[in-house]
Amino acid sequence: MRHRTKGRKLSRTASHREALLRNMAMSLFRHGRVNTTVAKAKELRPFAERLITLGKRGDLHARRQAGRKIADSEVLFALFGTIAPRFAERPGGYTRILKLGHRQGDGAEMAMIELVERGE
Repeated sequence: MRHRTKGRKLSRTASHREALLRNMAMSLFRHGRVNTTVAKAKELRPFAERLITLGKRGDLHARRQAGRKIADSEVLFALFGTIAPRFAERPGGYTRILKLGHRQGDGAEMAMIELVERGE
């Protein structure tokens, strides 16, 4: 039974999983979209959306909380300066997951996670 077990382990230790999500979130904010497996995309979605919500708050405490997760100051400035204001009127759902089919090498189900546009 999986009572109260939230999230996927992704065959990694807790620290490795945290590092993976941080790096994927930075790539998502830097490039606007990331190709990855479906399981990783589904784990990345709440992680990234929480960071965007911090960016929408925009105060010093939110900036410091986001800074704990995003190591690259350039990406952090982009999150608070351009990405979060884009979603100012949107109450959530900042990302979209599109399934791409199976990977050639091992058959893993692939997906693209991207930031939605303002008017959608």
